[in-house]
Amino acid sequence: MNDASFLKGAPIAQRIIGNVRAEAMKARKEGFPAKLVSITTGDTAAVDVYVRNQRTKAELAGIAFEERRYPAAISTAELEAAIHGMNADPGVTGIIIQRPVPSHIPIKCIQAAVHPLKDVEGMHPASIGNIVYNQLDLAPCTAAAAVEMLKATGLELRGLEVVVVGHSEIVGKPIAFLLMSEGATVTVCHHMTRSVAAHARRADALFVAVGRPRLIDEGMVKPGAAVIDIGINSETLGDGSTRIVGDVDAENVAKVAAWITPVPGGVGPVTVAILLRNTMVAWARQKALYRSTYGTAGTAAVA
Repeated sequence: MNDASFLKGAPIAQRIIGNVRAEAMKARKEGFPAKLVSITTGDTAAVDVYVRNQRTKAELAGIAFEERRYPAAISTAELEAAIHGMNADPGVTGIIIQRPVPSHIPIKCIQAAVHPLKDVEGMHPASIGNIVYNQLDLAPCTAAAAVEMLKATGLELRGLEVVVVGHSEIVGKPIAFLLMSEGATVTVCHHMTRSVAAHARRADALFVAVGRPRLIDEGMVKPGAAVIDIGINSETLGDGSTRIVGDVDAENVAKVAAWITPVPGGVGPVTVAILLRNTMVAWARQKALYRSTYGTAGTAAVA
């Protein structure tokens, strides 16, 4: 692949984390440090990898990180009660729900239990709904990260022809609304779209998030386009080993695209950085609530 086509996430994430650290240090000096709480249910090795990465990046950003583990047998009501306790704890700035959760726990109920002011993942229905009204600063992390990747190209977003392949509530749809708020013209494709290729070929910027390896090939990409690949798929090789690939045939698409995000190493690192940025947004909102309620600075219980 041509290195000039790579749009790597690490430099973008590093810049965001640097800005977050400056804000986190100010919060510490004020005596109200930011704190991120991770909720894990059951024992999942894959989750442990994510948690370690989040902890490392949080510490780098100057944000305290605490993991709270609950048994797989915990009931939905018990987990909701635990979350409500965190909502009421002024020492907790943000709450992350690690997925997957046990099958008997409805994930949407748990996401809705997190107070919108502490919803640093941007998964609460209110957080997603706010995007429609151009309240964008607590958007779903992956969607916001994907848009950050496009901004890093330097392309003018106003009037940009954008196609989003995938319309999930936490990635595809939020990406569309975030970009419309920037003045882009957005088309969203899904499983009922008659010709995804026809739409994709006219896009100045193409976002793909469907969970189908190598769905997008070079014949579906406009020459000079920016391609943001959000898919993460495990591909089995002939020798039985596996590797992670995206939804885009990156090796061939890189021959026609001006920019392409690698998988792994593209949107993923930026997603974690956005999580930390959202934490400081949540901190500022809670501080404002506390000040308006008690007439002094600090974070607040929001139950």
